[in-house]
Amino acid sequence: MRSDRAKKGLDNAASRALLHACGITREQMDKPFIGIANAYTDIVPGHVGLQRLARSVEQGIAAAGGVPFNFGVPAICDGIAMGHAGMFYSLPSRELIADTVESMVEAHALDGIVLLTDCDKITPGMLMAAGRLDIPAIMVTAGPMHSGNYRGRRLSLVRDTFEAVGRYQKGEITDEELIEMEMRACPGPGSCQGLYTANTMQCVTEAMGMSLPGAGSALAGTAERIRLAYDSGEAVCRMVDEGVTARQIITDASVRNGIRIDMALGGSTNSCLHITAIAHEAGVGIELEWFDEISQETPQICKLRPAGDYMMEDLHNAGGVLAAMSVLGDSVEDNLAVSGRMMSEQIAAAEVWDDDVIRSLDNVYRETGGIAVLHGNLCPDGAVIKQSAVADSMRQFTGTALCFDSEEDAMEAILAEEIPDGSWVIIRYEGPQGGPGMREMLNPTSALTGMGKEESVALLTDGRFSGGTRGPCVGHCSPEAAIGGPIALIEDGDEIAIDLDARSLELLVDERELERRRANWVRPEPKITKGWLARYARLVTSANTGAVMTTECNE
Repeated sequence: MRSDRAKKGLDNAASRALLHACGITREQMDKPFIGIANAYTDIVPGHVGLQRLARSVEQGIAAAGGVPFNFGVPAICDGIAMGHAGMFYSLPSRELIADTVESMVEAHALDGIVLLTDCDKITPGMLMAAGRLDIPAIMVTAGPMHSGNYRGRRLSLVRDTFEAVGRYQKGEITDEELIEMEMRACPGPGSCQGLYTANTMQCVTEAMGMSLPGAGSALAGTAERIRLAYDSGEAVCRMVDEGVTARQIITDASVRNGIRIDMALGGSTNSCLHITAIAHEAGVGIELEWFDEISQETPQICKLRPAGDYMMEDLHNAGGVLAAMSVLGDSVEDNLAVSGRMMSEQIAAAEVWDDDVIRSLDNVYRETGGIAVLHGNLCPDGAVIKQSAVADSMRQFTGTALCFDSEEDAMEAILAEEIPDGSWVIIRYEGPQGGPGMREMLNPTSALTGMGKEESVALLTDGRFSGGTRGPCVGHCSPEAAIGGPIALIEDGDEIAIDLDARSLELLVDERELERRRANWVRPEPKITKGWLARYARLVTSANTGAVMTTECNE
């Protein structure tokens, strides 16, 4: 066992003494040591219930003959961090999470790991660690939150709080209604109710085979979740015994399956960052074009919030991730899963119980998948858009640029109702380096939607979006403004054209004029010059490569 290097032999007498000090018996020294990377915290709704799941995981590990060891992992709530300096830390925390898990596993020579998580950056960070370490590993997520309710109407976080800001600004809802929605939109623990980033990544994790069947959609706080946690504890011990490691599961095929389910469900554009980073850590070669190629051949068979009105509870009650994969048929590739079975076996046992939530191939919501990758003179290295949440009237759109060099400046103009119809709101210097940290733009996109602008105004950023964003919002524009990408050269009044069918995004400015602007452009000073974000900005790569950290300075 890997753990023998820390507990066997004469040289490890002191190590054994320290383990005995933790309560480990002499008999337990002969058993596999299993870590539980526990992202429990009191300030993230998706994570406040993880202690109960951790206890169940421990019971499963012990029942299967292992010794469980809990350790903490940081977790940031994107919703609470949204719209202020806290969001600078969200995407970078993914790297801290992967590094923390690596450090604890390697320092203590653990034999296997259970990754206990739920929310946006925590889940991909833990999957990155699994791929990097290549030891027996299994994901356990806390699950989606139940829907809220107000006067008989189901509520979800994004539509009924973030977007409510715009409706309140227009006078469509009262102070009392806004307070009621704040109180009722999130009724308890779990990841936010729609197919936003957290739930997208939970579905992707199950589709890749890194969590047990049902783990992508089973609701938080249910007995089903507790049983999944127990079973996962047992499963990781079996994986240790059989020598099944993460890279035997995170393969080319499983990565493509993860992308395919994302496209079929209409998931978050953040998956383009996270799946790419996970593949990178697992040694799987991947390019941004995979997402568009798979999207072009994968129909959208589900329409969950923000694109539609169904929520994660509806997906689960309709059969869940494996039922959706069963509809996709032969396009799904076979690979080993942490259950010990092949993905084909798991899918064969699945059944669709509601054919409007999970539609058949002869009744799809859209012939292509939820995400489109765009190219053009504005984004030579690519940009992404959640096309499943774009109205048909905005699939082709030409508008006039209004430029803002920060999210805060754009938000101020939006709330002041200074964005006329026919505009492109440009929010730049918010990329991986320029942000730093590639902040999510849910506040401005939700405000525009709440003000009724989703079919008259488009938004472009080198930052990124929450999975809750809807409307013609283009993110991950690469190269980013901070390194002189074309988005830095846009001026107020420039015309920009998007064509989703042609996958194009063009700045309608003469090339000679762009060369003049390029010659006069000056790289701005870094916004943050101390702390770990300054180091992150110097080492992070572009969005089109997953915004992963390298060992070489990019200055």
